[in-house]
Amino acid sequence: MFAENKTTEFKREYVEDIKNTIVAFANCDGGTLYIGVNDDGTACGVDNVDDTMLRVTNAIRDAVRPDVTMFVECRNDVMDEKAIVCIIVQRGTARPYYLQGKGIRPEGVYVRQGASTVPATDTAILNMIKDTSGDSYEAARSLDQHLTFNKAVDFFSKRKVEFGRTQMRSLHLIGEDGMYTNLAFLLSEQCTHMIKLAVFEGSKKSIFRDRQELSGSLLNQMEEAFNYIERYNRTRAEFSGLDRLDMRDYPTEAIREALLNAIVHRDYSFSGATLISIFEDRIEFVTIGGLVKGIALDDVMLGVSALRNQHLANIFYRLRLIEAYGTGILKINECYDNYVVKPVIETTSNAFKITLPNTNFHAEEQKVQNILRTGGTTSATKKEERINTVLELCRCKGFIVRSDVEMELGVSQSTAILLLRELTDEGVLIKKGRTKNLRYYENK
Repeated sequence: MFAENKTTEFKREYVEDIKNTIVAFANCDGGTLYIGVNDDGTACGVDNVDDTMLRVTNAIRDAVRPDVTMFVECRNDVMDEKAIVCIIVQRGTARPYYLQGKGIRPEGVYVRQGASTVPATDTAILNMIKDTSGDSYEAARSLDQHLTFNKAVDFFSKRKVEFGRTQMRSLHLIGEDGMYTNLAFLLSEQCTHMIKLAVFEGSKKSIFRDRQELSGSLLNQMEEAFNYIERYNRTRAEFSGLDRLDMRDYPTEAIREALLNAIVHRDYSFSGATLISIFEDRIEFVTIGGLVKGIALDDVMLGVSALRNQHLANIFYRLRLIEAYGTGILKINECYDNYVVKPVIETTSNAFKITLPNTNFHAEEQKVQNILRTGGTTSATKKEERINTVLELCRCKGFIVRSDVEMELGVSQSTAILLLRELTDEGVLIKKGRTKNLRYYENK
C-alpha cells in the first residue's frame, strides 16, 4: 500500500511548509515528497508542473541552509495518468539543515517523527552538529549565524593581521560548508561565554568588594579582564639609599600568561564562566575543563602542551599574544624565581586552577611576623609600642579603621591589615561592620 511514513510525504499542492519536510528529510534518512497526491495515496495531479517545480527549487535554494541542492532531485512523474512532482531528498552531510529565517533553533530545524515533520529538540540539534563536526567544539557549526566582528576587525587591524573573508576561512572561522563555526562565535560580539571577576575583602570569599562580568568577543574580554586585574595590582615603594624601588603585588607577565591560559585552554563546550578571584594575598584563575586526555599535571609543569582549542591558539599565536605553545606555565613560574612564595597549579577532571601569590603581601606578612612573634627584646618592645599606639588612637576616636593605623604608624596597607588581624585574634580589638564600613573597637 502506498502510504506516508518516515521517508514518504504527500501534498495535494505546493504549500510553504514543503520546505520544512525537505529540511527534515535532509536531517534524517532522506525521503521523497510527492506533490499532487492526496493523503490516502491517490493521485489528484498538478495543474502546472513546470511552475510547481520552479517554486520548489527556488524555495530550496533561497530558504534552506546550508546549501542542500546537491542532495535534492526535483522531477515530474505520472501517477494514474495524472502529472505529479516528485522531490527526492538524500540525507545531507552538513546537518543540521535549517530554515534561513529561523536559524539553528528548534523552530528552524526539522526532523521526521514517523510520518510527521516536527521541530528538532535542542539535544537532537547538538547531536547532529557533533556527528557532522566531530568532538571539536571550535570546529562545529555555530548555532548563531548572525555574527558581527567589530572588535576582531579592530584588534586584527592594530596587530597588522589581515581579517577578510579569505582569512576567516583559513583561520577556520568559516567552515567548508560556508557557515560560521563556534570559533567565529567566540570572536564575535554575540559570544555568550563569560569571564567573571570578583574582588574580596581579606583572604576568604565572604565579603565582596567589587565584581564584574564580561561577555562578547574573547578579544574584548581579554583586554577588559587584564585592565581590571591591573587596577588591583598595587605598587609598593621601598628605598635603597637614594633609589626608590617600585614593586608590584603581582608580576604583570604572570597575570598576562595566567589570563591567556584561561582563555585559550578553556573547554567552551560547557556554559559555565571562567572565574578570576582577587584576594588580599592572591589571585585565583579557575578555568572549566581539566587537562586534555593523556596529559598529566607533571607534563604541563615541564612545558608539554596538548591543545584543546588548536585553532583558537593559532589565532592568538598569529596575533602575537602567545609566543609558543606550552610556555605559559613555565613563564609564570619564572616570574616568581626571585620570590619565596610560588604559584600553585591545581587540576581536577573538569577544572584547571592557577593561584598567583601576592609577593608584597607575603613579604610584609613575613616582616610583621618577625616583629610580632619572635622572642627578642627589641621585637617585643616594638610590638608593645604598636599596641599602645593603636589602643590610644582607638580610645581617642572611639574606633579606628585600617587607614588610621597606616597613617599613625607609617606602615603599608598590608602591614596595617596584618597588625589589626593579629590584635583581633589576640582579643585586644574587636571588629564590627563589613567592607568599607569595617571598624575596630577596643575590647574592654
